[in-house]
Amino acid sequence: MIARIESAAATRRALLEATAELLDEGGVDAVTLRAVGARAGVSRGAPYGHFADKEELLAAVAIERWNRLADDLAQLRAREELSARSRLESALAAMLTIARRQPHLHALMFTPPQRDPESLARAAVASQDEFLAIVAAVVGDSRARGMGALLLSGTLGVAGMERAGQLDTEKWGVSGDDLVGVLADLAEAS
Repeated sequence: MIARIESAAATRRALLEATAELLDEGGVDAVTLRAVGARAGVSRGAPYGHFADKEELLAAVAIERWNRLADDLAQLRAREELSARSRLESALAAMLTIARRQPHLHALMFTPPQRDPESLARAAVASQDEFLAIVAAVVGDSRARGMGALLLSGTLGVAGMERAGQLDTEKWGVSGDDLVGVLADLAEAS
C-alpha cells in the first residue's frame, strides 16, 4: 500500500515538473495533458489520474510555486545575520526573479483558475504573510500592510516593464535591480 502511495506521489511530482518545464518553454499553449505525460515519461492516461484537466494541472503548478515562495521567504526571514532592509530587498528580488525566469508561471500565480479561484488565493496567503513579516521588520506592524502592498505592486510593475521591454536603462537610468533597491530604501526611510 505504501509503495503505491509513494509511486502516485512520484508520478504527481513528475507531472508537475514536466508541466513547469513545458510552461517555461512555450507558455500555456505548450501545456497539454498528453505533452505533460510524455515529458514526465508516464502513460498517456496518467495525468488524468491526478488532474481533471489542464486548468487543474496549471493551478496545481501555480499553487506549488506559491508554496515554495512561502518556504523561501520563511527561510529568508529567519536569516538573522542579515539586516531587516537586506531581507526585504532579497524578498523583493526573489519575486522579481520568478517573473524574469518563469514569466508564464508568474502570470499563472496571479491568474485565479475559473473553477476554484480560492485555491490559488489560499496558497498565496502564506507567501504574503511571510512577506508582510519581512516588511514589518523594516516599517513596523502598523505600516506593514500598506507598505507591503506598495512594495509588491512596485515589484510587479518593474517585472511588467521589463517583460514589455520598456525598462530601458538608457531612458530611465536604472535597472530593475536598481529599482528593487530603491523600493527597499523607500521602505526603510518611511
